[in-house]
Amino acid sequence: MIERVNPNLSITRQCRLLSVGHSSFYYATKGESEANLALMRRLDAPQHRIYPYLLRNLEVTRPNHVWCADITYIPVQRGFLYLVAIMDWATRHALSWRLSNSMDTGFCIEALNEALSNYGKPQIFNPDQGSQFTSLAFTGALKDIGIRISMDGRGRFMDNIFIERLWRSLKYEAVYLHELTDGFRAERVI
Repeated sequence: MIERVNPNLSITRQCRLLSVGHSSFYYATKGESEANLALMRRLDAPQHRIYPYLLRNLEVTRPNHVWCADITYIPVQRGFLYLVAIMDWATRHALSWRLSNSMDTGFCIEALNEALSNYGKPQIFNPDQGSQFTSLAFTGALKDIGIRISMDGRGRFMDNIFIERLWRSLKYEAVYLHELTDGFRAERVI
């Protein structure tokens, strides 16, 4: 936007017209040090295995073929609770759910175990790439009983659209209509 060589306007005048500080124009970024770049790469690189998305063009027409899972936030008076649900893709039935005040893997495994004990096991389990679902404890529980793992693409909510629709319905038809003071009240409403 600012031209270094302009016969009609000096750099100072161009900066003033664009409300840009004169010194900002001349500032040269130094970039990150190699140590910082190495640290950022270490923080950004996922240490979990990413499983391929197996549901593209897959026709799911019977119960227990594919289950999906996701976590959402439930606002309460003093913060948030976390809700995990496990759903059957064919029936769109929520098989189990759990509330937690922390994002540990335990409440997800509890919901999985309840669904397995009540409905048997699916052929394919499709969660997102959240840390609970990519943990060795969760993926190990699935692999130990022979369930194939599929994972949504990173940031692809459409890969798990049925459970996203469940969250929308739950929040607009129940959660947002009640004052959720604590976990007990939230559990009753949900």
